[in-house]
Amino acid sequence: MSGTPVQVPRSGRPLRGEPVLERAFRVLGAFTEAGEGLALHTLAARAGLPKSTTSRIAAQLTDVGALERLDNGDFVVGLQLLEIASLAPRGHGLRAAALPFMEDLHRVTGQHILLAVRDGDEAVLVERLSARGAAAVKYRVGGRLPLIGTGIGIALLAHAPGRIRKEALAGADDAACVRRLLATVRTDGVCAMTVPNPLRSGPTAMSTVAAPILNRRGDALGALSLVAPDEGGPRTAAVTALRRASLAISRAAGL
Repeated sequence: MSGTPVQVPRSGRPLRGEPVLERAFRVLGAFTEAGEGLALHTLAARAGLPKSTTSRIAAQLTDVGALERLDNGDFVVGLQLLEIASLAPRGHGLRAAALPFMEDLHRVTGQHILLAVRDGDEAVLVERLSARGAAAVKYRVGGRLPLIGTGIGIALLAHAPGRIRKEALAGADDAACVRRLLATVRTDGVCAMTVPNPLRSGPTAMSTVAAPILNRRGDALGALSLVAPDEGGPRTAAVTALRRASLAISRAAGL
């Protein structure tokens, strides 16, 4: 669920024949920030559904614990979703294997350590460790990141199916640069790049070093990334640390 608002048909009604389950996921997908509370009219607008339909679906989701209702009437994501999501093997299983190594990197670097898996043409962040003094970044557990423009996305894209890579490259502003980064990941097992910081506060650019976590067949189980303010210096130590950690996680995952 990316949280992107859905285009509402001119009639203001849901698409004819759209299954109720799809409408329910459109309602759940309206939430884009951790702890966010949404009024019914906002929920309906983001989901692209009539207010009456949204009200009915939100009530049903509240009954089963997928949503909760605050005293002011706003809706928030319910704990039942967290309980179910924690069982996802691609996220939870990999996280369990990766966490000890992520904690080591976190202690040594004092920066952001990210773990993500690929879901279609996006990366989903399944864990993030951040030091108190680290520069602010706009990443959250459960959030989605593009495969182009992020180090962790590039690491995943390098081992994605050819169709996914082709589509991603077709939409890249600098496809030649992306191809070079993908080649580096496939040959060296790690890539380093500088990306703009989307937040107005803090450094204007961030350095990201990322490595894929591969199984025995060479498929990407996920990717690991270190994100820190770009200081223009050599990244040799970070590259070596990320590469070693990704290999250790691959062995620990045992897949």
